[in-house]
Amino acid sequence: VRGPRFRRLKIGAGHRLDVKASGVFVLGIGHGNKLLTDLYNCHLTKVYTVGGLFGKATDDFSDTGKLVEKTTFDHITREKLERILAVIQGTNHKALLMHSNIDMKTQEAYELAVKGLIRPMGKSPPIITAIRCLQFALPEFQLEIHCLHETQQYLRKIVHEIGLELKSSAVCTQVRRIRDGVFTLDDALLRTQWNLQSIQNAIWDCQLKVKTELEKTLG
Repeated sequence: VRGPRFRRLKIGAGHRLDVKASGVFVLGIGHGNKLLTDLYNCHLTKVYTVGGLFGKATDDFSDTGKLVEKTTFDHITREKLERILAVIQGTNHKALLMHSNIDMKTQEAYELAVKGLIRPMGKSPPIITAIRCLQFALPEFQLEIHCLHETQQYLRKIVHEIGLELKSSAVCTQVRRIRDGVFTLDDALLRTQWNLQSIQNAIWDCQLKVKTELEKTLG
């Protein structure tokens, strides 16, 4: 379609995905751009599945980057990997509390923790709120990472650092966002569904949960 009526329709992007990542990517249409800003101010957690491969390192931490070195990985076990993940989660939990500006001895802090609402309500470095191993079959592994204020390149670097901590090396083979705040893969439209009716249905289906989240977090 063409013409002046369609030039006023504004479409905005939510949390972006880089060219090597896939998954949930939220767009706002018209009034949805204001809602995108409001959701951004909620600082909601995003969830990714991240694939890794032990035994090599590259210049950009991905499996398609320029090879920097090869290393052995036979000594790595799932238990050793999970110990590293526990350390990462513990360190990030301390950062989360520090940036949330909440007195942890108060009733307010307890109630927020119960509701899962402890989060930095302003700018902060990337924070991992949870990380666990989904699959482990040397040299490959897959993680589930819950995080705030991240980039996909930051997640690839985490995989690289895990390799170093395990006295080996690792590259990232996949970054897939499976949740962005209230939106999940179930809400996502496949390329074959990029048509007016599917988009309208998606907007209608998501209206209530967006409204509920904004009222809960921003009042």
